[in-house]
Amino acid sequence: MTGFAGGAEQKVRWGILATGGIAAAFAADLVDLPDAEVVAVASRRKESAEGFAERFGIGRAYGGWEELARDEDIDVVYVATPHAAHRLAAGLCLEAGRNVLCEKPFTLNLREAAELVALAREHGRFLMEAMWMYCNPLVRRLKALVEDGAIGEVRTVQADFGLAGPFPPAHRLRDPGLGGGALLDLGVYPVSFAHLLLGEPSDVTARAVLSPEGVDLQTGALLAYEGGALASVHCSITGGTATCASVTGSRGRIDVPDGFFHPERFVLHRDGREPEEFVADPADGPRTSLRHEALEVMRALRAGETESPLVPLDGTLAVMRTLDAVRERIGVRYPGETGEPEPALV
Repeated sequence: MTGFAGGAEQKVRWGILATGGIAAAFAADLVDLPDAEVVAVASRRKESAEGFAERFGIGRAYGGWEELARDEDIDVVYVATPHAAHRLAAGLCLEAGRNVLCEKPFTLNLREAAELVALAREHGRFLMEAMWMYCNPLVRRLKALVEDGAIGEVRTVQADFGLAGPFPPAHRLRDPGLGGGALLDLGVYPVSFAHLLLGEPSDVTARAVLSPEGVDLQTGALLAYEGGALASVHCSITGGTATCASVTGSRGRIDVPDGFFHPERFVLHRDGREPEEFVADPADGPRTSLRHEALEVMRALRAGETESPLVPLDGTLAVMRTLDAVRERIGVRYPGETGEPEPALV
């Protein structure tokens, strides 16, 4: 059980760990949910936490992560630090008995991810990667169509995510100490999209252009699957891409023309039929809303679940295993990782 004792009428009490842009976006969405309440925020700088608390009407502001982790009036903590700190921040919360929603990429590598999953299972606490794409209603509709055989057997998946930049060497996206590079920050989306539809690859091929600091500026990977399917994924911090995706099957195709991880629409092409367009329901909120992952966390807590069927922990581990394999192929290692064995693909 998750330790959440509230009923359907009781608000889920959130703590937010970190005060950056993604934390602010999440807090703004939580404020609009009637069954959610943000009760505390923490930063390593007390002034930052206090400013964030004042901005969003939060009652408690902590100048340390440990204080938030020990706050027993919190039902679940949203970890919004840079990903190099996810293992430490989420680990503190889980060890203190808190449930956790942790931003993506889940951790720097598979080893850290497996440690967090083991901690959650040891303490019987809920843990989920904040892969909001998996909770998006239109993405869920796309997945259901594929699973129902709308395009036959999936043969190829293509997806890209690139930002124009340029990013200076001091930027977090180019800092090895912060897990910089295109792959973990942006490539996690195309890889996760491929995983959503095809599962874990049996083989990985990848090439990249590296920065002087040793992080990837641009990476392309080809993922191969036992049944013969292929996924082509690309990410970049040197050029803005269309962020489009396409899923081709034996009897049709689905195209997501832009923003595949939070789409406004997609088009289903079926052999012998007119194209069919699926459009996001305005009632679901803005396409950039993080509310759907928050709603899924709260649903799971009320149901006493320790993980979400939409974002299962084994799936998160599989994606991290693939990301590790890509980094192994392109030669990107972060501080403290040198000498680790190449991750196995299963």
